[in-house]
Amino acid sequence: MRRLLIALLGATLFGGAQARDLSGISPSRLPAEARETLRLIDAGGPFPYRRDGIVFQNREARLPDQPRGYYREFTVPTPGSRDRGARRIVAGGSPPVVFYYTPDHYRSFQKVTR
Repeated sequence: MRRLLIALLGATLFGGAQARDLSGISPSRLPAEARETLRLIDAGGPFPYRRDGIVFQNREARLPDQPRGYYREFTVPTPGSRDRGARRIVAGGSPPVVFYYTPDHYRSFQKVTR
């Protein structure tokens, strides 16, 4: 019981096991919609969603620490979703030099290896 409580406390304080899952994923293993979003980022747009390119604040510190404004978020369309869905690409740098994919609205990230 004590171990369970310690594990739950740790997950609560530090964001759980997925908080820093920055394992790499190649673009070829991403959904087709994510590859298209990467292409649009590389081309500088145009982006289909008004909020694409807004600052991602990294409040939960799930990505490496960087100054405010370093990260920008872009929607990865979700087939069948009536809104923007949960999938995003977060790009870091200006121009972007690092990319992260999140399938679950910032709960976990995978670094895109290019």
